[in-house]
This record gives sequence, C-alpha cells and structure tokens, in this order.
Amino acid sequence: MPSERRRGTQDSATRSELIAAATALIRDEGYAALTSRTLADRLGLSRQIVHYYFKSMDDLCIALVREGATKTLKRLEEAVQSAAPLRAVWTLCNDPEQAGLSLELIALARRRPAVRAEVRKLAERFREIQTQALISDLKRRGIEPRIQPVVASLLLSGVSQVMALEEAIDLKMGHAETFELVDAALDAFERGGAPSPTVDPLLHPSPSPRAKPRSDRVAAAAAPVVRRRGGRTAT
Repeated sequence: MPSERRRGTQDSATRSELIAAATALIRDEGYAALTSRTLADRLGLSRQIVHYYFKSMDDLCIALVREGATKTLKRLEEAVQSAAPLRAVWTLCNDPEQAGLSLELIALARRRPAVRAEVRKLAERFREIQTQALISDLKRRGIEPRIQPVVASLLLSGVSQVMALEEAIDLKMGHAETFELVDAALDAFERGGAPSPTVDPLLHPSPSPRAKPRSDRVAAAAAPVVRRRGGRTAT
C-alpha cells in the first residue's frame, strides 16, 4: 500500500496564510468561490501548495472553521464577562463581516457533511455560552426572565444574520427601526427589566377585549333592527 503523502506542518506560516486567505475569499465572494485554483491565485502560489498542506478542500474548510472558532469564542467570552453582557453579545453578533461569514459557512455546511459537523459544533458552543452568560446575569441581578434565555440568544444572532444578508444586497428597509427597538430593549434590560415605552407594548401587549361567543354574535346579527316611528315600533 502506498504511503500517505507528506503534508505541511500545522504551525507553518504558509498554512496559516492559506487559511486566512480562504476565510477572506469565502467572506468576500461566497463559499462557491473557494477552490484550490482561486486560493492559490489569490496568494500567487501553485495549486500543489494547497494540497501539500491540506488533503482535500474539506480539510481546508474544517481548518478555517476551527481557527475561526478559536478567535470568535475568545471574543465571545470577553463579551459575556463585560458589565453589560447582553449588549456586548448583540454588538458581537451584529458585526457585518462576522455575520456574513457565518451565513456562508452555514451554506457551505449544507453541502459538505464533514464541514457541517464542525459548523454545528461551533454554533452550539456559541449559543451555549451566550445562554449561560444570560442565565448567570439574570440570576445575579435577581431578575425573573420573561422569555427563555436560549430564545433571547437565538433572536439576537438570528436578527443580526438576517440584516447582514440583506445588507449584502443593499436592502436596509426596517434596519434602523430594528436597531432602535433592540437598543431600547437592552436599555430596559440593563435597568433591571423595567418597562420601556418603546418596547413593552410590543413584547407585552395588552390583552385584546375578549371576543363574544359565536352564538352571541350570530344572535346579535340576526336580531331585528328596532326603530321608533311615530310612537310605534317597527322591525
């Protein structure tokens, strides 16, 4: 059996450059633009160099996901340790470049099973840290959450990714209003959950008047219209 082809070392500067260039290529042009040829051309290298360091493009993609995870998780851990963790997490999630890259990696993961496992692992870890940080902050401040912390975490990351996707095609309708709403919600949270004139009617609307039973509505519709005509009742 032929021996395994020799590969470049993990700590090679060239390997790091390939990962950084591949990440930038995905972020700037989309995951479909990443091939060994486009990556080599971007760095002025031969295609053989790419395959010297990575057995396949899947291996390259897994490497860039893992390296990105290390940097992103470090930023996240710094954010959740701040005085206002939820706002810091929102700021991190709303980084256009990071949100755009996350969307491309999710799209890539849909088509490459090997990459999918790494992306899912990163996303689950990211959400777990966000959620636990929010739970700890609520507990420390003695606040009873109105919605589950994991839901708040999902909403923050989901909204930021949708807006990043739309900004990529220059669609910004409703974005300013969304930023205003989220900012007001975060202000309310940082005040200890006090109601906000901007947010509270949206998150906690007053119950609508109870509708009449259907039988009452039918009876009312079928009742004769009564009018007074010269002292007589007419139907």
